[in-house]
Amino acid sequence: MMRNDDQTLSRTDKSPEGPGGDPEGGPSYVSRGTLFLAATPIGNTGDASARLTSLLESADLVAAEDTRRLYDLANRLGVRVSGRVVAYHDHNEDHMADPILDQVRDGACALVVSDAGMPTINDPGMAIVRRAIERGVPVTCAPGPSAVLDALALSGLPTDRFCYEGFLPRRHGERIRHLRSLRNEPRTMVFYETTHRIDQAMQDLDEAFGADRLMALCRELTKDHEQIRRGTIAQIIESMAQDPPRGEMVLVVAGAGSDQVQAGTSEVLTDHALAVMARQRAEEEGVRIKDAIARVVAEHPLPDGSLPNRKKVYAATLEDRRED
Repeated sequence: MMRNDDQTLSRTDKSPEGPGGDPEGGPSYVSRGTLFLAATPIGNTGDASARLTSLLESADLVAAEDTRRLYDLANRLGVRVSGRVVAYHDHNEDHMADPILDQVRDGACALVVSDAGMPTINDPGMAIVRRAIERGVPVTCAPGPSAVLDALALSGLPTDRFCYEGFLPRRHGERIRHLRSLRNEPRTMVFYETTHRIDQAMQDLDEAFGADRLMALCRELTKDHEQIRRGTIAQIIESMAQDPPRGEMVLVVAGAGSDQVQAGTSEVLTDHALAVMARQRAEEEGVRIKDAIARVVAEHPLPDGSLPNRKKVYAATLEDRRED
C-alpha cells in the first residue's frame, strides 16, 4: 500500500519512494507505521535480501513463526535483531494480529517472517494482512525466496499459467478425491509433500492423472543436495524405488492437454450410462460385472473428485438386464 510522501522513516534520511527504499538499488530504508512481510531463505542463507537484513536490524517489532529459527537466521546473517520479538504462528495469529497492528498504528515498523519463504504462502500471515487491510494500516512486502516459483522455474513445464495447491490432504481418501477433481485442470499444478507421505502421494498421482503425465519432483531446493527429477509420473515412481527421496519436496505436475480438458467438460454420466459401459467392458475383457463397474466408475469421477456410487451403477445393470 502506498504511503504519503511525508512519512517518517526509521533512519535519518527520507526515501521519497515510499516503503522499501531506493528503486535504483541504494540503501534500503525501513518505513515507520508500516507492516512488512519479508521472505526468508528456503535453504541457502545467501538468498537473504538486503531489505530483509535491513528490516531485521531496524524493525521495532518482529513477529516470527519460530523465534529460535529467527535468531538462528540472524546469527548466520551476522545481524543483530534490535526490536522486540514475538511468536506469531498458526495457533495464535488470529488474536495476535490486532495487538501488532495497534503498534503499527502508533508508528512502529513491524516485520512478519515465517521459517522459510514468504509469509501467507502455506505459512502464517494471512490473518494479519486481512486485518491490516480492514483497518487501513499500510502493509507491504520485501519479496524473496519462494519454493513454489523455484520449483516451477526448474521443472521445465509451462509457466505461463499455473496453480498452487499447497500440501496434499493427509488422508488417502481425501487426497485421491482432491486429485481427481484436478484431473482436467489445464494449468501446471504445484504441490508440497513430505518425506513420509511421498510414496502414497505418487501412487495417487498415478491413479488420478495417469502414468504418462509429465511432472518434476524437486527436493532440497537451494541446498547442497538440491535435486530435480523430471519425467512421467511412472518414471518418477520408478526412480523413487531405486533412490528414495528425502527432505522437503515440491511436486510440479503438467496440466491436462486440450483433448483431456474437452473430455472432462462433458456432462456427468448417469448410472444407466455407466452401467452400459460396464457391461460392454465385462464382455470385451472377460471380467466380472462388479470388476468392470469398479473400473468404469474409477475412470469417470464427478466434478468434485468423488466417484459415482457403484451400488447404484450395479442396480442399473440389473435393471437393464431385466428389461432385455
